Amino acid sequence: MYMTDILENYAVQQPKAMATIYNGNKLSYHEFYERVERFAAYLQQQDYQKDDVIALYTLNSDLFLIAYLGVQLAGFVVMPINTKLAAPEVEFIVNHSEAKGLIYDERIEETFKDISYEFQHAISLQEMTAIIEQDQGVRKAVQLAPHDTAVVMYTSGTTGKPKGVMLTHQNIAATACIWSESMQMSNKDRMFICTPLFHCAGLHVFAMPMFYQGGTVIIEEAFTPTKTLAQIATTAATIFFGVPSMYTIILNTPGFKEHSLHHLRLLCYGAAPMPYELVKQIKEAFPNVKVQNLYGQTENSPAATSLLDSDALTKIGSVGKPLAQTEVWVVDSEGNPVPAGEVGEICVKGPQVMKGYLRNPEETARTVKNGWLYSGDLGRFDKEGYLYIVDRKKDLIIRGGENIYPIEVEEVLYQIPEVLEAAVVGLPHEVYGEVPKAYVVLKEGKSIEETTILSYCQTQLAKYKVPYEIEFLAELPRNASGKVLKHTLRPKVRSK
Repeated sequence: MYMTDILENYAVQQPKAMATIYNGNKLSYHEFYERVERFAAYLQQQDYQKDDVIALYTLNSDLFLIAYLGVQLAGFVVMPINTKLAAPEVEFIVNHSEAKGLIYDERIEETFKDISYEFQHAISLQEMTAIIEQDQGVRKAVQLAPHDTAVVMYTSGTTGKPKGVMLTHQNIAATACIWSESMQMSNKDRMFICTPLFHCAGLHVFAMPMFYQGGTVIIEEAFTPTKTLAQIATTAATIFFGVPSMYTIILNTPGFKEHSLHHLRLLCYGAAPMPYELVKQIKEAFPNVKVQNLYGQTENSPAATSLLDSDALTKIGSVGKPLAQTEVWVVDSEGNPVPAGEVGEICVKGPQVMKGYLRNPEETARTVKNGWLYSGDLGRFDKEGYLYIVDRKKDLIIRGGENIYPIEVEEVLYQIPEVLEAAVVGLPHEVYGEVPKAYVVLKEGKSIEETTILSYCQTQLAKYKVPYEIEFLAELPRNASGKVLKHTLRPKVRSK
């Protein structure tokens, strides 16, 4: 069964149960699926062909999910586009994907005025709203195969051009099943999503798994600490996801404990390392709420491993154990598994692994071998089978023959109370080849000397791992998905 089949079943089995809540607008499963079906019927009347790509360029809303599922139900391929990208980046994506259609949000349509591209058909959210409120005739039944492409999601492109990840109907349904089981979701849960739905985590780790279990998806347009806290309380949300920086902001928001958050049962985090001190603070602030770390990539839908609440403070730094239906190996340069404790490339195998990269067979062949996805992440297993992300292969710093993994230096920097965020990159050096340089963002109103930071690092790290220098920034450079752009931090060749 695919996600569209599951929604159809719930529309019959529990028609009055709440499917979505957005800006106070509530849609039952019957109402939600009816709108999905109407939109699918409309799209089928627009001369699209099988495997045609329809771009989805909108901010978070219930209409986003209706469009996302409607395109699939109609038998076409949906392509969510990151709404934070600049016009040239969007232009590359629509050209490379050869998108035939566009569903766009009028609030952000300015981007497309700077793009030279002809769509076969374009529709605004205002037009879509009118369409789904009216009968569009009979939707044609479409025979979808498990390995038909359902979604194309372009990677964030932290280095070079982004690649279009092709995910199948089977990939998405399998991922929904895997995550809903891991997070023990039920139809009583209310999942609060304020991270972008154009991102694979918002869609496939939270929205689809919640639909898979027949629960409620609560949609917030964006994260704003005061409003988000109020909405979590008002909507009686039971599950919340945030990246580490969001939790830091929440914990430092005045009066956050005044909100009634007693319905919360699970706080999820991922996308970046969560320092021990921050996990500890979250556990202290929410003593009756479980925490769970999630790890995966767009190329695996994303679903690879998870660290459960019981291990949150004893296996700090770990991303946990492989999820159900999933195999994870750490391999050497020859593709052979390495012993526990040794660092190698993380490989993932399971029903969630992508079909491949759109119009890029060479990169697909390099990334997927015999069903194994070569992630590009370096990691190690401990003797108990817990996986630790060491770093990205491309971020490894080699100082005079010694390997330095930026993440281990960043973990030490995060232990300093004044530090809000940190990023460590390789600084080219004429003698050692590379040395580590740290970029640090301080918490509002806090100050600390570079010498104090370096002195602390010297007590926690081997001498060769201590940052060569510290540079203070107002904020770290990030791409539109929120990932730190380390390649923009790497300075030109220099030495001391």
